[in-house]
Amino acid sequence: MKTAASYLFAAFLTAFALLIVSPGVQAAPFAQGDKVCLECHKAEHAVWSGTKHFKSYRTVHKDKKAKKIVKSIGGKSMKKEAACALCHYTKVSKKAGKKARPVAGPSCESCHGASSDWLKLHNDYGGPNAKMADETPAHKTERSAKAAAAGMIWSSNHYGIVENCMSCHGLNNDALDGKVLAAMLEADHPLNSDFELVRYSQGTVRHRYYAPDATKNAEMTAAQLSELFIEGQAAKLVSAVDAMTKSDNPKYQAAQKSRMEKARAALAPVKSLPEVAALLAAPTRDNALKLVAAIKGKDMSAEVGAMIPAKADYKSQ
Repeated sequence: MKTAASYLFAAFLTAFALLIVSPGVQAAPFAQGDKVCLECHKAEHAVWSGTKHFKSYRTVHKDKKAKKIVKSIGGKSMKKEAACALCHYTKVSKKAGKKARPVAGPSCESCHGASSDWLKLHNDYGGPNAKMADETPAHKTERSAKAAAAGMIWSSNHYGIVENCMSCHGLNNDALDGKVLAAMLEADHPLNSDFELVRYSQGTVRHRYYAPDATKNAEMTAAQLSELFIEGQAAKLVSAVDAMTKSDNPKYQAAQKSRMEKARAALAPVKSLPEVAALLAAPTRDNALKLVAAIKGKDMSAEVGAMIPAKADYKSQ
């Protein structure tokens, strides 16, 4: 006859087995580092190697201001402090569940998403021996969709990428509590209310090696820049409004209000699209994505061209 203890033990084993094998229980995606991208993206990797994002890995933690900020949130080492690693480092794991360690500054996966779930999908051109040149248009469409569903943020998904930019440059990372964000700002952590996507993405970090000439780091056309500018301002507005709900710290509120007002001022001249008015009235991610869809492939230069920075003003990152 089974005892109550034996029933409980059996129930425990069943629950544990379900936890292990259940398809609904997924390990969090993890970064695998820039080297997994290097084989196919040598030119892009070379660009990154010349940026501040790359070089900061060896220097940023040595800065006196950085040490002050780490101390303000109860940390001792910038590389070991999780709040700092979110934006300043690429932390790599060998496999799911293993401890991640910082190996680089902001890199490929900082913008395009941790690759553990999407890399194989991204690299599949139609079978084990298929090359990029062999891929059919239908398979490419399917591959792109599958990789995106698995967490890849494609270069064409400007809004998805700029959300990552804003989470760091706007001091509004979703993984951080408002008290932590406010404490960092009070300790003089930078919060750049003037961060603008064209200025910061088309300088030293630009890596646009696309067909038909994948050897050329192509510059954007005026029409493409106008689209990118609006996408960046939309993301900035949504980010700032969201950030203002996280902390009532006066300094943090003032900084985020400045970001919000600057984004509103940049979007207000766009009168031709009802999606802009809708976003200004209700700054949500859904409304921002509707605006992004509305401007896709359009030349908005007539309405925002005067606000787009000149090449001489592009930033190094």
